[in-house]
Parts: sequence; C-alpha cells; structure tokens
Amino acid sequence: MSNPGDLNDAPIESKAQLVALLAEGAKPQGSWRIGTEHEKFGFVLPGDHSGREAYSAPAYTPEGIESLLEAVMADGRDWQAITDHDKLIGLKGQGAHKGESLSLEPAGQFELSGRPVATLYETRDEMQAHFEAIRKPGKALGLGFAPLGFQPLWTRDAMPIMPKSRYAIMRRYMPKVGTLGLDMMTRTCTVQVNLDFGSEEDMARKMRVSLALQPLATALFANSPFYEGKLNGLLSNRAQVWTDTDNARSGMPACCFDDHFGFEQYVDWVLDVPMYFIMRDGEIRDVAGASFRAWLEGKAQPALAGFTPTMGDFEDHLTTVFPDVRLKQFLEMRGADAGSPAMMLAQSALWVGLLYDPATLVAAEALVREQDWSVYRALRAEVPHNAMGADFPGGLRALARRVIALAEQGLRARGLGEEVCLAQLQIIADGGPTQAEHWVERFKGAWQGDVRHVFEEAAI
Repeated sequence: MSNPGDLNDAPIESKAQLVALLAEGAKPQGSWRIGTEHEKFGFVLPGDHSGREAYSAPAYTPEGIESLLEAVMADGRDWQAITDHDKLIGLKGQGAHKGESLSLEPAGQFELSGRPVATLYETRDEMQAHFEAIRKPGKALGLGFAPLGFQPLWTRDAMPIMPKSRYAIMRRYMPKVGTLGLDMMTRTCTVQVNLDFGSEEDMARKMRVSLALQPLATALFANSPFYEGKLNGLLSNRAQVWTDTDNARSGMPACCFDDHFGFEQYVDWVLDVPMYFIMRDGEIRDVAGASFRAWLEGKAQPALAGFTPTMGDFEDHLTTVFPDVRLKQFLEMRGADAGSPAMMLAQSALWVGLLYDPATLVAAEALVREQDWSVYRALRAEVPHNAMGADFPGGLRALARRVIALAEQGLRARGLGEEVCLAQLQIIADGGPTQAEHWVERFKGAWQGDVRHVFEEAAI
C-alpha cells in the first residue's frame, strides 16, 4: 500500500474533474513504462542473539523495521524519510533511486514500489539491486526476507503493528465489512505490475482483458499453501482472503466488463465505495463508512461536516479501492501472490506481453470473449483452492498455454528478447508444479512437516 502523498487541495466542483484526472494518465505508446511493486515478509534469522524467536516477524522497534529503514537510508543516501507522527514509515527515492519508494504494509511487510522503467531487464536489475541493498543491513539486524503469498507460520495476533495512521482506521473498520480483512492487512504479500494506457478505449480494452485473466494469474502464481504451520487445503490463501475482505471495494467490478466502460463508469463505481479517511492539516481523520458521492452532493454526514471535498481527497480514495485490477492514472495488476524473483519478473512479463503490443491485445480480447464474463468470476472463486486444477472450459492449463503464447508474441514484437522472462510460466502451463505445489511436496517430504524451512528456502 502506498505511502502518503502530497495533498491536492483544489475543490471538486463537478464529477467531470474526477473523470479528467484519470484521463490525464493517457500516454503515447512510446512513453509506456513498467512499474513493479513487490512485498515480502521479514523474519528473524535463526541464530540471532537478541532473544527473539527464530522466524518470528520483526517488530517495528527495537532492532526491527524502523532500524532497517534507517540503515537503508544511511547506506544509500539517496532516500528521503517519510514519517507519520514522527515515526519513520517509508522512504522516497532521490538521485539514483528517483521514482522508487519503500513502504510498510500493516504488519511490517516490506514493499518496494519500483520506478517506471522501459524494459523488463531494468525491472530485473532494480529488483536484484533492492534485494542486495536490504540483505546487508537486514543480516546485521538478524533479519531475512521471504516473498510468500501468506504468512506460513504465525497467527494474526503474533504479527506486529506498524505506526501508520491509516492502518489504525482500517483495523477498526475491516471487521465490520468482512471476516478476513485483518488477515489481508497483516498476513498477505503480493506482487503487482503497473502499466500505462494510450486512450480511454485502450484503457477499457486492457481493463477487460486483464480483469478477466486475473484468476488465471492467481493460479499461475499461487504461493500460499500454509496456515499457522500446517497445510491449509488451499494453494493461494492470499487469494482466498480477498474473497471476504470487503467486497464493496474489491473483486471484479461488473461495470468494467460493460461494452461502454470508460473513465466515468469507473469513477461512478469508486464514488460508491465507502470511504476510509481524509487528510486535513497533516492529520488523517477517520471517516470510515462515509459516502464520497453523498459528500459531493452536500448530504449531511457527521464525520465530514464542515469539510469541502478536494481532488486530493479523491486521489486518496482511489488508493483505498482494491479491485483485482485497479485504475488510477495507470492500471495495476493485483491478482498474484508474491513469489521467487523469477516468478515476480514473470508476472510483469506476462502483462507487458499481453497488453503493450496492440495486435496482441486485440487477440487477447478476442480470446477472453470466448467465454461469458461470469465464467471468469466463477474461476476467481475456485483458483484459491485448486490453482491450475480449477475447472474451466477446455481446461485451465490449455487457457494458460494460449495466453502465454500471446504474451510471448507481444514481447517478441518489442524486439528485446524479453520473452525469456516467461519461461517459468511455460513450465507450469505444460504441467509443472506451481510454487505452492512445490512447497507442499517439500513439506510432506524433506521438511517432515516443519514449515519453518520455507523461510530459508524462499528467502531472497
């Protein structure tokens, strides 16, 4: 989840301003970029002498997440502190790291939001440089990092809490709207890629294709088969958590599949998603459950009395909706578990290949339209349990092979040789195990039922 941004205090005078905000994201194809965000769990290394339990989640302080951020900032010197009530909660890149940011998820999951880059090779290099940058200070603090979809060992109550004001609001509100929201906050990690669009029509086509295929991505990248030290009967528990986090703001919004879908339809959907907070005078104010649409219409809501809605409020609100594909001034692919570096790179490669070559995008849209949109919604509910074994007309692996072939076509059209980044996905489509299935085999075999081994084997 993003760090706080600068507030745009321009008052909202009409819905057209909100539509225009999204439309401003359109770019010519030559300016399209790739922005990859990935999260990982910190864990206490075995042999640490601080008295902390091996593999436990590091606290904010002492010798935890705050110290790690401080060490990265001191070592790299190209980072600016982001604070919340004088607590260090993230870093904004400067100089060599301009365009990057480091942020904290609610239980200290460590996230790099990468800068927009032109090629997948730059994405790979950025990812590797980030891992190297946190290994040394992490080791000095007795910490390692493992990108997995769901915390494999610890209970929700055993997870630490980060001092980020918006998370306190979410913790209070989440149990009112779903049973698994607190698990989403504290025990999940994802990888996503952020991609550009050229026009409203291009955005809508990319939205339909990517939203329909997010369940396939969930299956391909499934990497969370454990719950509190045991097998959970699922292959992507992270995806299962999202089925009952807050369905008013997540999932596959029906409006996105409408043939007339565009910026205004998305704005209308967002306006009806309940709010979390507004920023005023540097303070986050809890307005959880309030209606942004009612606020715009001047209808009385006690929590918002005396406040005029601004463009900054709407920009903040856009970050609190969680569909499987999220529209801001770019599109965010949000359906995958965090995983190995090769798999996280493959996640970016899949969507770049499908969406950035116009001819491939047309072919991908024709492919997804072979099924009714309801088929993809039904698939979303099944893939957390069965991943690539989920029921789909003609078989999900057959769909995967066709989709990966299109992604390879799209990458080949870029002429950079980036199609090699899809190799791991091709193995799975051809019958190989998902990451989750690999861990299940290890758990039942070499690990002899001790899930703690996953931290070391998945560590970056």
